[in-house]
Amino acid sequence: MNDPIGDMLTRIRNSQLRGKSTVSTPASKLRAWVLDVLADEGYIRGYEKGTDERGHPTLEIGLKYFEGTPVIRELKRVSTPGRRVYMGVKDIPVVRQGLGVSIVSTPKGVMSDANARSQNVGGEVLCTVF
Repeated sequence: MNDPIGDMLTRIRNSQLRGKSTVSTPASKLRAWVLDVLADEGYIRGYEKGTDERGHPTLEIGLKYFEGTPVIRELKRVSTPGRRVYMGVKDIPVVRQGLGVSIVSTPKGVMSDANARSQNVGGEVLCTVF
């Protein structure tokens, strides 16, 4: 797998289209940090660490719905392994006039765009959520 974050985002998108309540993805620290931001911003119910039938670590993501429609309307990967996108604090994109969130990997950790601006730090823009 070349793009683990892109794979996780695609799994979330596909599961929401099917109306699933949970989705499983292989575990990694970066994926967990991205899920922490999604949970803090209220886009998912949360996640739990577990193992699959072969003993590999996984993350069980609880998806969130409001009146039958997914809370996450749009989930886009910005920085890919073939094209990294780094931005300074002044250049971090505002998603849908502040209604959405950009997830940024900074030297101070993975955080939302609002937290990155408040801590005056830029970094790699991983994805945008609306």
